[in-house]
Amino acid sequence: MLGVNARPAVAKVVAPIVPGLVRVGITPDMVTITGTLGAVASAVFLIGSGHLFWGAFAVWMFVMLDMLDGALARARGGGTVFGAVLDSVGDRAADAAIFGALAWWFSGGGDNRLFVLLSLICLVLGVLTSYIKARAEGVGLSCDVGIVERTERLIIVLVGTGFTGLGIPYSLHVALVVLVAGSAVTVAQRMVAVRRGAAGAALPSSPPQP
Repeated sequence: MLGVNARPAVAKVVAPIVPGLVRVGITPDMVTITGTLGAVASAVFLIGSGHLFWGAFAVWMFVMLDMLDGALARARGGGTVFGAVLDSVGDRAADAAIFGALAWWFSGGGDNRLFVLLSLICLVLGVLTSYIKARAEGVGLSCDVGIVERTERLIIVLVGTGFTGLGIPYSLHVALVVLVAGSAVTVAQRMVAVRRGAAGAALPSSPPQP
């Protein structure tokens, strides 16, 4: 997966920035919130209004802040449970905003009802991809499989959006078709992995009710 293979290179890029952020009192949660709000606003107000290239560019810049919060947390002595949840919620919000904004644009200036549907399907499949992993890990199973994880989704949709904004025809259309297919396969892969991992396993017993 690109997300895994890119981590060493990303770590080298952000490493010189982290000490300065620590010195001025920037916290991982501040970075997470800034990145989330910036990505959501860029998607809604730029992509949603048809400024596809600049919208994709702005969303990518804010999403890149996601590279910093983990490194910043480690530099400050480790992350928190709340920070981990906040980061996950922020990722889901940003992803939903991107595909929701595309659906809005296709319903208006983009003038293509089929791709309104495909944008919404991508949104739903992205949520399912993350939810299956989170739910599996919640019951003690591993679910690190899938051909299209979050990094791949973002690269495909933002490159397609940006290229369409530059006038390259059908870039976004192709990106969404690829994402629907790849995300559907990923959901299936994760469900199969959970089924295999759950064979013979039982749910943890809940404490007796008073």
